Amino acid sequence: MADLVERIETTLVEWGYCQKEGRRIETAMTGLMLLNANPDPKAMTYPLVASFREICPQDLKRYVMRISKVLAEWGILKEALPPLVNDPRPKTTTVAGIAPEWVMWCQRWLRTSMLRPKVKQGYYYTLLQTGRWMQEFYPTVTHPSEWTRDMAMEFVIQLRQRRIGDYTTMNARLGTLVGKPLQLATQHSTIGVMRTFFRNCLEWEWAELSFDPLRYFRTPAHEAFVKAPRPRLIADDVWAKLLWAGLNLQPEDLPTHHLGNGHHYGQTQYPFEMVRALAMIWLFGGLRNDEVRRLRVGCIRWNQAGDASHAAVERVCLLDVPVNKTSAAFTKPISYLAGKAIEAWETVRPKQPQQLDGKTQEHVAFLFLFRGKRLGTDHLNRYLIPLLCRKANVPQQDLRGQITSHRARSTIASQLANAREPMTLLELMQWLGHTSTKSTQHYVKLSPSKLTQAYTEAGYFDQNLRTIRVLLDQEAIRSGATVNGEAWKYYDLGHGYCSYDFFDQCPHRMACAKCAFYIPKDSSAAQILEAKTNLQQMLQHIPLTEVETAAVVDGIQALETLQARLLDTPTPAGPTPREMTGGFIRLEDIQ
Repeated sequence: MADLVERIETTLVEWGYCQKEGRRIETAMTGLMLLNANPDPKAMTYPLVASFREICPQDLKRYVMRISKVLAEWGILKEALPPLVNDPRPKTTTVAGIAPEWVMWCQRWLRTSMLRPKVKQGYYYTLLQTGRWMQEFYPTVTHPSEWTRDMAMEFVIQLRQRRIGDYTTMNARLGTLVGKPLQLATQHSTIGVMRTFFRNCLEWEWAELSFDPLRYFRTPAHEAFVKAPRPRLIADDVWAKLLWAGLNLQPEDLPTHHLGNGHHYGQTQYPFEMVRALAMIWLFGGLRNDEVRRLRVGCIRWNQAGDASHAAVERVCLLDVPVNKTSAAFTKPISYLAGKAIEAWETVRPKQPQQLDGKTQEHVAFLFLFRGKRLGTDHLNRYLIPLLCRKANVPQQDLRGQITSHRARSTIASQLANAREPMTLLELMQWLGHTSTKSTQHYVKLSPSKLTQAYTEAGYFDQNLRTIRVLLDQEAIRSGATVNGEAWKYYDLGHGYCSYDFFDQCPHRMACAKCAFYIPKDSSAAQILEAKTNLQQMLQHIPLTEVETAAVVDGIQALETLQARLLDTPTPAGPTPREMTGGFIRLEDIQ
């Protein structure tokens, strides 16, 4: 027994457990041998170990689970026991209030569907809720083929009036949410479940339908924009502080007791190198939560391009991303800072047992694995991100909601798209691991500063204004000649001057050739004006009408159209252009 306990304890220590647990390990192993009536550990089975954990004292349960990990590593058990979850709330769904035949169809679909177990289990619960709805409104309908087009339309319509907790037996788990309206996202997912179920029944030839499930089980058009993906970017100043917190993370920043909510950091004290590597991959990797958890040992390598300088090689490392929900495994470049942090963790990472990757059905060495336990699905959101927020002294919630793991992905993507030398949409699509640019476009949002710059460069306001140089004859003003009607203000039109004081209000300012106030630049009057040394120059903004703007932008044809419209409009001198030109406007007169 002593040798067996020492072997078990040695393996656990290699995985990261503390060393002073030999007595508890011995007590648990003794109970297992007595229950099995056989001292040989190779004779132990999974049901035996599971049943012993159910009946053993509470303080021994954790050690039984650790022993199961070791026995699974030695090949004695097919797998280790799952972790205990201290949740007294019910987790099973009954079939009460549902027609037995409908339950049979739901269970048949559950056994046949090739969706991931967790996903199709959620679909199954939704189908059971639909069965209770059918018992209330259509109690005679029990077979998928008995559904009609009107029934499908009514189901979609009544989702708007449904409340949380309706047609479910798990209200104890919903707490204070019971009775509140269903969110649009929940309505959309419910419609998607029904669409998938009836489409499968049709494809698998289980039922003949009198309606098209793709057409009648779909989100209403006016709600499609509401349920569309809405990546929530983190503000640039907040993101910069979070980056600073990750780069300056220290061992003393890790909580030693709890995070203020009764939970220990990851339920165990992870090594600092692991926490730092996790923080850096979240800040620089742009990965989904599942991709972070499924990274493998040896997932990074340094860029060794032949024509790259040593400095360039130092600054970029390549990260191997595992198979994900939208693409096969691929490689992406990330910052060398994240690569260095991962290297540091791999250097001190204790030997860990390989575990099954549910997506690929392979036993692999996960990077973020400690004491034989994978990183929890909510670890980033519940522990790591609050840790960085406290370090950076920023709130965990902003105007867009809680700062979550996926918000970093959209923030990094947007910053790469708004950089001084931005990545193209195709490059960003491959970097994110998307198979369609439509998915990438949901993540790429123009920053307000870049949008402001683009708006300014577009010159929307300038298109409706023209700046013109104005000459003021100070001598005429001082001598009082302006009282006698002498011109004192001249608008430089480029081809001549206009001496009309209210040029900015003149309807003929685009065609001044025949106006009495027009002074051509090749005339003696213009030459005398230019010879004056006391002229004060200023700039004036002249607002243009839509027609005048078109004349400036579109050229001669628009200008001729403008002239034709002003033929009978009096000029500042009195006569109309028709009276001055005899009804005909020559091109040379308007140039």
